[in-house]
Amino acid sequence: MIKEKNIVTAILLSIVTCGIYGIIWFINITDDAAVASDDRRMSGGMAFLLTLVTCGIYGYYWAYQMGKLQAKAQQRYSLPEKDNSVLYLILQICGLGIVNYCLIQSELNQIATRTTQQ
Repeated sequence: MIKEKNIVTAILLSIVTCGIYGIIWFINITDDAAVASDDRRMSGGMAFLLTLVTCGIYGYYWAYQMGKLQAKAQQRYSLPEKDNSVLYLILQICGLGIVNYCLIQSELNQIATRTTQQ
């Protein structure tokens, strides 16, 4: 079950905790996207570990894959399908990972809303 999360609160917590909550948020959105798309090949903990070990390089792959998982999830819940893989990759390359988190969380919130209505 995916829970809706407040994006502004998540950003503020990430700032106040000097990025520690950002790590938790990263792990949660990765796990939520895997559950929503019913594709559990990518786990949040493993994605974080691989991003850490590869000095951020895996983060580019992660961003691209999150767009693909999001599109699968939207299709699964009969929402308009948008594949934002390239957008997420470009934002990640530009160092705007937090923007990716916000966009992904926004899409996950729509799915969470859809699942509570059903």
